[in-house]
Amino acid sequence: MTETRAPDLAAALLRVSLGALFLAHAGLKVFVFTVPGTVQYFQSIGYPGYFAHLVILAEAAGGIALILGLWSRWVALALVPVLIGAALQHLPNGWLFTAKGGGWEFPAFWTAALIVQSLLGDGAWALRPALSAPATRRAVA
Repeated sequence: MTETRAPDLAAALLRVSLGALFLAHAGLKVFVFTVPGTVQYFQSIGYPGYFAHLVILAEAAGGIALILGLWSRWVALALVPVLIGAALQHLPNGWLFTAKGGGWEFPAFWTAALIVQSLLGDGAWALRPALSAPATRRAVA
């Protein structure tokens, strides 16, 4: 593997991993908790019920877009508020996600990973590669 190829592969691995996590969380809200149950939960923690629908849509559409490599920089940034909302909800439970009710460690890390993805761009195997100048190679002396 060449040095110039490794960052593209790393960005793709991160992008697909993030996308899979978002799809899993959307599926959890739809198939396990159910949409009405998720709406009730959002209301019980002080968020408007319609936020549940927006979050499910963002997680599903964002997950698919990330997996496919469609506008990865912008999709990653658009998903940051979802994770900030999750981190704020978990804040009173403490740092570790193993705490009762889940701490804010996982959503905080996930937020950082989304920001990293937005900085890295699409990576390899994206359906819509980022529109940017090609990387320049350094001359070896």
